[in-house]
Amino acid sequence: MALVVNEEQQMLKESARGFLAEYAPISEVRAQRDSGSEVGYSPALWAKMADMGWAAILIPEKFGGLAFGHVGMGQIIEETGRTLTASPLLSTAILGVTLINLAGSESQKAELLGKIANGDLTLALAIDEGTHHSPANSKMSAIKQDGEYVLNGTKRYVVDGSSADNLIVVTRTSGKPGDLKGISLFNVNSDTNGINIERTNMVDGHNSSIITFTDVHVDENSLLGEFDRGFRPLSTALDVANVHLACELLGIAQESFDITLKYMKERKQFGTLIGSFQALQHRAASWWSEIELCKSIVLKALQSLDEGDAKSPALASIAKAKLCEIVELSTNEAIQLHGGIGMTDEYDIGFFIKRARPAQMLYGGYSYHADRYALISGY
Repeated sequence: MALVVNEEQQMLKESARGFLAEYAPISEVRAQRDSGSEVGYSPALWAKMADMGWAAILIPEKFGGLAFGHVGMGQIIEETGRTLTASPLLSTAILGVTLINLAGSESQKAELLGKIANGDLTLALAIDEGTHHSPANSKMSAIKQDGEYVLNGTKRYVVDGSSADNLIVVTRTSGKPGDLKGISLFNVNSDTNGINIERTNMVDGHNSSIITFTDVHVDENSLLGEFDRGFRPLSTALDVANVHLACELLGIAQESFDITLKYMKERKQFGTLIGSFQALQHRAASWWSEIELCKSIVLKALQSLDEGDAKSPALASIAKAKLCEIVELSTNEAIQLHGGIGMTDEYDIGFFIKRARPAQMLYGGYSYHADRYALISGY
């Protein structure tokens, strides 16, 4: 398949750009931060996104969705990277929807997907327990007792955990940490007795939480997918999430470049525009070239998800690893070429590095995905 978006996907991208420019400019990042928002995003903006159909893009038509595919959703996520827009798109409309599509029963899909499409239900994936992403090392227990399950354990860095209506919880139902078999997924209402949610203040202002489960009782209908066999859908959903995180990082990299290029054309040093300095021109040209190369791998990874390509896991990891590398280059160059004022609150460019670093590490950073790609490739 050619590495180009079709006309409908391009129209969606342009529509998203116009919508976000009007309703979610970077000034909204400041507003959310300065207001001390407990949610981490604007509920009113999320409602508008749902009205635009964004929450329904990956949902099958028979459950009230648009079934527009990952390439389409990727165009939106890339634009949210340009404006640093916080929303439940990743946690709910991408991760949550993917897990329900892959693991949910027909009755669970009918119950949950329509609510998500309408913007009436938000989800959060409770997966990691340590300081590093390691999905197979989950040790949170789910023990079956008298026709129900009892959950005990702690999850960290739960994106949108303090605002989500439901939590998709990764548990260990057999085996030992590190085993791929023995992982089970549960869909749990966040108000269930025994759940304690502590919101953590992230440097990018996004919502993340530490969630403790103490003798949390859930019924058998809460089990999402097959007992003991949750790792496969979980792994696929994480691939999807990482491809879309790569899209967001691409948007951050591109906007960092555009803002810096504009600054270089305006900023004078010793009476001369700094954009006229050949050394800086060389740095900008190299930077631009790296970003252009990233567009191909991100689009290829999105297309592989839509096609159900067996190479999707490898493409997901190489896309995430490459974008981690280049967004780090981009945000560092942006700060350096702005000079000391780049990290002051007077300029917007500092917000990009603050969002890029947590997004890089979410669900595995450069080292994790470079290693995973090597393993998949047989090294």
